[in-house]
Amino acid sequence: MLNSKKTKSDVSGVKISKKIINFEYFSPDVKEVSLVGDFNHWNPKTNPMKKDKKGTWNATLFLEPGRYEYRIVADGNWENDPSCSFCVDNEFGSKNCVRVVA
Repeated sequence: MLNSKKTKSDVSGVKISKKIINFEYFSPDVKEVSLVGDFNHWNPKTNPMKKDKKGTWNATLFLEPGRYEYRIVADGNWENDPSCSFCVDNEFGSKNCVRVVA
């Protein structure tokens, strides 16, 4: 989901628009969920998700336009986002979800 834009300048002075990107994962029974991907060097500690009262875990990131591979770590288990419609093979014999930010 896209909500708004945020801009910054790169070293050349060119403005780069970052967009607010929301990630959701429904799993009311797990205790801890993190969002991992190439945007955070696949580090489960960088983007912990927060659970709402209905059992949906949420994370919001500011991302520049581009293609991002990601997965979800739920109670230590690496899983794919069930709402993701496009996945690619990874080097571990499973798949990574893909999110394109325009």
